Amino acid sequence: MNNYTNKQYYKSDITGKIIKCSYNVHNFLGNGFQEVIYQRALKLEMEDIGLIFEREKEMLIVYKEKEIGSRRVDFLVDDDIMVELKAISKLENVHVAQLMNYIEAYKVKIGLLINFGAKSLEVKRYIK
Repeated sequence: MNNYTNKQYYKSDITGKIIKCSYNVHNFLGNGFQEVIYQRALKLEMEDIGLIFEREKEMLIVYKEKEIGSRRVDFLVDDDIMVELKAISKLENVHVAQLMNYIEAYKVKIGLLINFGAKSLEVKRYIK
């Protein structure tokens, strides 16, 4: 178990690994890069430790049992952990609301919102 794992949470072992990988990336790169750079680096970190994930996974949005569009999630890990990356100076409430809406729309159980753009890494974990 590492400092990023809290056994009271569903799949905390996996979310802890994702968070640790994110800290590794942020510690190495710092802030100031575009989101895609952090996404590529995080992909390498997660591959190195053997996490199972899809990058830029196209996910359908369904309303009243009808497909109304789709959106790409940065990472879908272990089939029900959505990881959304940002590279902005500070997370705002709108980003948190967006994550919560995505969790509901995509019918996943966990959402991680990770911001590499701040001086210190910001991580928000939401469980449905």
